[in-house]
Amino acid sequence: MTVPEPIAIYPDLRGRVVLVTGAGRSGGLGAAICRAFADQGCNVFFTYRSIGNLQDADEESERNYAAKLVSDLRGRGVRSECVGIDLAAARSAEILLDRVYDTFGALSILINNAAHSTFDGFETLDAEGLDAHYFVNVRAAALLSVGFAKRFSEGTGGRIINLTSGQDLGPMPGELAYVASKGAISGFTRSLAKEIAHKGITVNAVDPGPTDTGWMTPELKTQLLKESGFGRLGQPHDAASLIVFLASKAGEWITGEVIHSRGS
Repeated sequence: MTVPEPIAIYPDLRGRVVLVTGAGRSGGLGAAICRAFADQGCNVFFTYRSIGNLQDADEESERNYAAKLVSDLRGRGVRSECVGIDLAAARSAEILLDRVYDTFGALSILINNAAHSTFDGFETLDAEGLDAHYFVNVRAAALLSVGFAKRFSEGTGGRIINLTSGQDLGPMPGELAYVASKGAISGFTRSLAKEIAHKGITVNAVDPGPTDTGWMTPELKTQLLKESGFGRLGQPHDAASLIVFLASKAGEWITGEVIHSRGS
C-alpha cells in the first residue's frame, strides 16, 4: 500500500527554523521529519552522530548521508545545515544551540529525535549502560529543551516535540535502560509544558509505534502486519506528518500530551 508524502498545508510554518536531532540515517525517522518540514518551507538544521567510540565506517556512513540530506533539503527550496555531534557530551546542548542560532538566527521548533538504544536485561544492566542511555535520551533532550525555552522570545509559536516509544503502554523486556530513560522523557514533557506555556511554547511527545526504518526482522514484520488493522506497517512519514501538525498553528492548543500514534 502506497502512502502519500505529507503535503504543504500549514503556511504559518514557512520561513521558521527547525532543529531536528538524530537525522543521520537513510530511511530513518529523523530524515523524514527534516524532509516534511522542508516541504513546509522551514529552514532545517539537523544533527548526526559523531562519537569517538563509533566504528569509523558507521561515522563515515552517517556523515556521507548527512551531506546528501542537506543537498536534498536545499533542493526543496529551503536553507539547511547539519553538524556531527556527540549528544552524550556534557556541553553538547549549549554548543548545538549556539551553532543553530549563529547559523539561522532565532529557533522556533525543536524536535528531540536522537536516541541511544541497546538491548539489555536484568542480568546485564549496569551503570555504564544506564549512563549511556541517560546522557543522550534524558540529559541532552532536557538541556536542549530548557536551553531553547530560555532563548525563545517570540511570545507565540514555540514548539518542543520529543520522541518516545510507548513505555507507558506495556512492558519492553530486555530494554530496561532504554525504557527508564524514555519513560523519564514522558514525565519531563508534561511538567515542562506547564512551566513554559506562558512563553508561548507547547511541549508534546510522540510515540510513533513500530516504524519500518530498517531495523525490523522479516519475522517481526510478518507479525506486525498480522496485527495491523490497516494492513501495513508504520512508515517514517506517518510520524513526520503528525509532528508537522503539532508544530503548526493548528496544534497550538495541544500541550503536555504523550500522543500514541500507532495506527491501531
